[in-house]
Amino acid sequence: MFNFEGKRVVVTGGSRGIGESIARGFAGAGAKVAVVARNLEKAEATAASLGGECRAWALDASDESSVAEAFGAIHEEWGGVDILVNNAGVTRDKLLMQMKSEDWDEVLGINLRSCFLCSKAVLRPMLRQRAGRIINITSVIGLTGNAGQSNYAASKSGIIGFTKSLARELASRNITVNAVAPGMIDTDMTRSLPEEAQEQIKSQIPLGRLGSGDDVAAVTLFLASDAAGYVTGEVIRVDGGMAT
Repeated sequence: MFNFEGKRVVVTGGSRGIGESIARGFAGAGAKVAVVARNLEKAEATAASLGGECRAWALDASDESSVAEAFGAIHEEWGGVDILVNNAGVTRDKLLMQMKSEDWDEVLGINLRSCFLCSKAVLRPMLRQRAGRIINITSVIGLTGNAGQSNYAASKSGIIGFTKSLARELASRNITVNAVAPGMIDTDMTRSLPEEAQEQIKSQIPLGRLGSGDDVAAVTLFLASDAAGYVTGEVIRVDGGMAT
């Protein structure tokens, strides 16, 4: 089911965390993976660890000229993109009364604007080949909201609306667009929390554990596979039942 031999995959924010797990999953299934991130050195280190025909490009996914330059280079070298995973994201958590305009603009720019810019950058090649997969990484916070994360929740909720709308636009060309909504995932950020805080988080998850990057990667690979050819406009939660 998960054979991606010859497929060209771009993963934004692919140098660490969930993005790295997704990039590793595709590389392990035979794909050529473009690891794109702001920090080229980290992206190159990740791409080198993946082996095969994986490459790294520097990309500010919220900047139109940076996106055009990076995707132009990818298209020139690889001749197109088959699968795009929009994973770039940041948090700038504050209560709204304390939130600065810059906190709002940065989170909306990197999390939501990047989906618009990167998706648009792959559309012409996908339309020409009448095939493609776009998978947007949102969050359960986009479904439930969370105090102190109004900017993050707005960006992730916006990704869901964007996903559903673009899915309708592209379905007739055999291009599917779906979203994955992770819950609490075991990352550097969650590992840095005090043990008491970690246990409190786990108590809110029916499965009783944090998710892993591989849990998110598995669902992403499914949505990119031929097995999901009749799935589009969907949002799949990977949260251990947290938002049930």
